[in-house]
Amino acid sequence: MSLHDWPLLGVPEFTGFENYIAAFRDEGFLRAAGFTLLYTVVTTPILIILAFLLAFLVRGGTRAHRFFQTIYFLPVVIGLASGSYIWLFMWQSDIGPTTTLLGDLGLIDPTRNFFAEFGSAFAIVVAMVTWKVVGLQMLLVLAGIQGVPDEVNEAARIDGAIPWQSFWHITVPLLRPTLALVLVFSVAGSLLAFDQFYILTTGGPAGSTITAVFEIYRSGFVKFDVGYASALSILLMLALGVVSAVQMLLLRNSDNS
Repeated sequence: MSLHDWPLLGVPEFTGFENYIAAFRDEGFLRAAGFTLLYTVVTTPILIILAFLLAFLVRGGTRAHRFFQTIYFLPVVIGLASGSYIWLFMWQSDIGPTTTLLGDLGLIDPTRNFFAEFGSAFAIVVAMVTWKVVGLQMLLVLAGIQGVPDEVNEAARIDGAIPWQSFWHITVPLLRPTLALVLVFSVAGSLLAFDQFYILTTGGPAGSTITAVFEIYRSGFVKFDVGYASALSILLMLALGVVSAVQMLLLRNSDNS
């Protein structure tokens, strides 16, 4: 389909690689790809750092630790669309509980439309995704931490290593496969972002929060240019293939170290 001028209704016409050439000349798609990269660069380190911190906070086996493990993981079981609608309601001007509370405290103007400004809309989406996803990342890191043999850290303590030295020089290197997996999950999820922007910002303001998948959706189901949308999908698949290759490289290097 990507090699054709393939309308949603009508007869397809073979065009070769014209759709791919058009993709690299399409300012809308290039802008969407750039925004997707920005979103990925911002979201990925936030998720990994928070997942790491939460995993260390709840790594014990007490009831309190298990309770907070459950609390942090609960948003993961909520659908991304459902979570997006929850946050959309929370941040609605005048009627949203968050805007009302912050307005009563005098911290914000409760009539302000946070989704009409790029900075605030982007921050809300990043916060929502972090709340929604970080619990899963935490569990992955926690599984890696629990897989580190106690004898290794005990030997380091006997040799005089202080806690942060043991953490940095022993725990972190042993967590490389886990961190590689979390990294790839975070990057892949960010590159495929769609629901949260479609629901929370609808691509606004002025098209500034349109992601690559959002642009594919618009090309295929708004403009009815299925052939071009297929070409964009292939390009995105290739990008994800590069991410997978990086994952395999990281895992292989970890196994060899």
